[in-house]
Amino acid sequence: MFAAAAWHRDMAPRARLATAWDADWYTRIAAHGYGRTLFWPDGAVQSDLAFFPFYPGLIRAVTTVLPVTGGTAGLLLSWTAAAAAACAIYLIGERLYGRPVGTLLVLLWGLLPHAVVLTMAYTEPVMTALAAWSLWAVLERRWLWAGSLALLAGLARPNAIAVAAAVLVAAAVEIRRGEDRSWRPWAGALLAPLGWCGYVLWVGVREGDPLGGYFAVQSGWTSRFDFGMGTLRFAKRLATFPFELGFPMAALLTAVMVLLFVLFALDRPSLPLLVYTGVLVLIAVGGAGYFESKPRFLLPAFPLLIPPALALTKARPRAAVAVTVALAGLSFCYGAYLLTRASMAL
Repeated sequence: MFAAAAWHRDMAPRARLATAWDADWYTRIAAHGYGRTLFWPDGAVQSDLAFFPFYPGLIRAVTTVLPVTGGTAGLLLSWTAAAAAACAIYLIGERLYGRPVGTLLVLLWGLLPHAVVLTMAYTEPVMTALAAWSLWAVLERRWLWAGSLALLAGLARPNAIAVAAAVLVAAAVEIRRGEDRSWRPWAGALLAPLGWCGYVLWVGVREGDPLGGYFAVQSGWTSRFDFGMGTLRFAKRLATFPFELGFPMAALLTAVMVLLFVLFALDRPSLPLLVYTGVLVLIAVGGAGYFESKPRFLLPAFPLLIPPALALTKARPRAAVAVTVALAGLSFCYGAYLLTRASMAL
């Protein structure tokens, strides 16, 4: 669907997937390192230090080994990571709720209206893979794996602090209960936040303000945590001014995700999944700036899809098929729209 829409508008599908919006920043960092800053007429200052280093580092490694461009390397990494994430999501769903829920959980994740991001040279597939496997390791009490994967996730995206929070809480509960008296829960808890904290501190030192430098860089991108005030203000503007389709869709998708979180929390889920998902939702809803990107920020929050997956297992087969077909049609069409017609950043 996307390729057909792109060719219809004289766009190259691969180039669009590999270089659109943030993908261009990642490939530039991979090729030239950090140091690019844009100064806009309105006074905004956008530094590439806002982008975490793990994904550009992987792109650099792939282009060193294979004769491909940075954009192609980014796509190969994203597609591989999306497949790895799907495997971990299935295993988590199967372990906690059974095989049908695990299968439907992957299906729903792949059919989200904005799931086209999983095919782009973006960091969401990589973070989701690391987060899902880290959470699976927590459920299996493999603390060193959980902490190590959380460390790498923390080097991939700002909101990956949610993975570290989940590992820390789970390890603390394990230590308090005394079920595992070895050093492994302690080691996993110590490893988990090192990636995120290390990069934030590195940017801070580079900017001359160890504790606030990174957050000043994010402010240049209008990204800051204001407890949802920016989200509410933009939602009010949506009700009074016309916007292109992507903005009201972002509001609708974010609202649906919040509702799903309430349903998920009421079902008394596994504590690591609850903490991980809660932190992701809190960051997405409580953060200001780039309202249209909020659904993308919630792509790694796959546990939100557990309530609809459970509902589909109880539905009649005909109803389940109808829902799946409808979601597929929406995802294919909206994904093609986002990449070929929408002017807003994804």
